[in-house]
Amino acid sequence: MENLWMIILILILTTFFFIISKSKTKKLPPGPLTIPILGNIIWLRKSFSELEPILRDLHTKYGPLVSLHIGSRPALFVADRSLAHQALIQNGAIFSDRPPALPTSKIISSNQHNISSAAYGPTWRLLRRNLTAEILHPSRVESYSGARKWVLDILLTRLSSQTQTNEQVRVMDHFQYAMFCLLVLMCFGDRLEEPKIKEIETVQRNLLLSFRRFNTLNFWPSLTKVVLKKRWQEFFQLRKDQEAVLVPLIESRRNVKKEEQAMVCYVDSLLGLELAEEENKRKLKTEEILSLSSEFLDAGTDTTSTALQWIMANLVKHQEIQNKLYEDIKKVMKHDHDEIEEKYLVKMPYLRAVILEGLRRHPPGHFVLPHAVTKDVVLDGYVVPKNGSVNFMVAEMGWDPKVWEDPMAFKPERFLINDNKVEFDITGSKEIKMMPFGAGRRICPGYGLAILHLEYFVANLIWKFEWNKANDDDDVDLSEKQEFTVVMKNPLQVRLSPRTHHH
Repeated sequence: MENLWMIILILILTTFFFIISKSKTKKLPPGPLTIPILGNIIWLRKSFSELEPILRDLHTKYGPLVSLHIGSRPALFVADRSLAHQALIQNGAIFSDRPPALPTSKIISSNQHNISSAAYGPTWRLLRRNLTAEILHPSRVESYSGARKWVLDILLTRLSSQTQTNEQVRVMDHFQYAMFCLLVLMCFGDRLEEPKIKEIETVQRNLLLSFRRFNTLNFWPSLTKVVLKKRWQEFFQLRKDQEAVLVPLIESRRNVKKEEQAMVCYVDSLLGLELAEEENKRKLKTEEILSLSSEFLDAGTDTTSTALQWIMANLVKHQEIQNKLYEDIKKVMKHDHDEIEEKYLVKMPYLRAVILEGLRRHPPGHFVLPHAVTKDVVLDGYVVPKNGSVNFMVAEMGWDPKVWEDPMAFKPERFLINDNKVEFDITGSKEIKMMPFGAGRRICPGYGLAILHLEYFVANLIWKFEWNKANDDDDVDLSEKQEFTVVMKNPLQVRLSPRTHHH
């Protein structure tokens, strides 16, 4: 009974302060009238995938910039590529902050001590510079080529074993496992056995897919810690499970001497890093290294395996595109190589066009992570407030019919110039036509690595196998479902036939 009266009192007080604050509100972009408290709860409980069709309708009604009240802060949604360019490129410094983390995110990110959630400032710059210089530098990326070949062999072996019996293959499980093998090696420096990889995969996915389930904990945490105590305990247990698996891997790297390192991994670079805080320098805490390692694994596995599945689904659906890609690869592979080496990828323009079209038509994230502004700023005649969040509708920009003819069709040719060259700026520095990796200062730093991984795996998968529908009568279903990324609602199932190459 006491809990009920507490909730009623908070509702009354919040409504009162909402009405008072409304009278002082600056000219926010238009949006639906939100009933205080109730409306906020409704929006907060919805995932972005549920919001997306609502936002499409709102943009049709109100224009390219709309606002909702999600929780206690205004959330602005940008659907127009020109406004996105104006914000992220032309006013990059102002739009490069992050909103305060929600209570559950604060725990997972060690109080926003990771690259994706850190506030725009020295800590973010240091963490990002470390990643780009130590792991994503071209020479370092090249040094991981042996790791990519190792993982490709694992993937091809797993798929080949299922071609012997001509059974249906559910490929996403194999894609995710292969990407985990690769990113775990890059993160912790060791080729781990399958049970340990599966253990890491399980704790990471349990946390990743929990964001919706624990969303209600973020609304009045002081209240939910009393009313939803059991739910909070469940959430903390997921973090403990992650610590139990990843912390020993981090600690094992502390004991490896530099001269004994077979390869420099991400954790090695983090162990030597020093943060400057209030004129003092300090090493990263173990929990911060854990959060950064977890972010590295999630960013490189889930998004890449999702994009890979969407691309392969379209190549199964459109056999003529698959055949054209195979012929493009065959022109370059003059000899019957068992596997395609990375040096050959640059000679395959149609391959690059297929990858770009996959990222345009099926971006793994339909929104980038929310941005915030460092100060109140005007965009398209409306105030973007410092205490709000700014969200960019990635999928809408990649499907803009003013830029892309027949935008919902899968047509790699749209990226080819004179049928043999691809010139496209994925960073959107001059003009944003699509932004699957974001844009501006907070663009995903691993976009180059992601494209390399997609090209390498797609080329080898098409070179090695013919990809066909599991059942001739069924079409490939491209329906979507929101998980951490936007995945296929019905995961891709195929029949694979080993190729014999004739030149």
